[in-house]
Amino acid sequence: MRGPRPFLVGFLTNRWVLGSPLSRDAIPPPITMRSLPWFQICPHGFWLLLIYCVFMSSIPGIFSLRTVRLRSIEIFDTHEWLASSATIYFHCKGENKTILPDVKENLFLYTFKGEESWQPLTALPDEKCKRCGLYEMDSIKSDDIFDEWELCPDEFINGEYVHIKEMEFNATFICNECRPVNSTLAVPNSSKEEKRMNVAMVVIVSALVSIVATAVTVTAYKYWQKRKREQDQARFLKLFDEGDDIEDELGI
Repeated sequence: MRGPRPFLVGFLTNRWVLGSPLSRDAIPPPITMRSLPWFQICPHGFWLLLIYCVFMSSIPGIFSLRTVRLRSIEIFDTHEWLASSATIYFHCKGENKTILPDVKENLFLYTFKGEESWQPLTALPDEKCKRCGLYEMDSIKSDDIFDEWELCPDEFINGEYVHIKEMEFNATFICNECRPVNSTLAVPNSSKEEKRMNVAMVVIVSALVSIVATAVTVTAYKYWQKRKREQDQARFLKLFDEGDDIEDELGI
């Protein structure tokens, strides 16, 4: 009985080293980086991405919105005959109405914690204003307008903005993430520390992104090499089997 050629003994012995035995009748298709799913290229990529997202979300203020909340309001005069039946609401263009359920009486200062179920009132985009206003519902005609104005993030000084409409209302809004532009009065004493923290965060995030990218690249390359070795083994075994078949036919 003829045994395998000596130079193929090691090759045949290592058929099971990299995984399950390869079939002699089927050769896997050519392996390319594009043909491999991402979870096969980098099986740990999902966990690396999850850790990255958790780390990013744990950094204070990195994903913070410029949320505007109502701290206090005083209505000087309602437009309804019965003040107790008045329904006051805040509204920005293109958004839903926010009803202020507790605001009913005139000449009474209502204060809020900012944690009420109807808070926040809105969220401001970066360096862009919104057209907002304070209104009173009217069951007979169109709603009454206390005032309409451009609500801008740079109008908040130390996180507060006071809007006064003569003979109508006085309201104080808060937005901790809003900062005025080119205003030394509104910059807190800890601005230098915040800048240092931001720089440190950028450095940490950049380093983490580099580590994740390097890990994904190295893992993908190793996996591609492994699959390529398996393919080369399968092709070599196929050639060996074809050589045996030819020798058998020739009676060698």
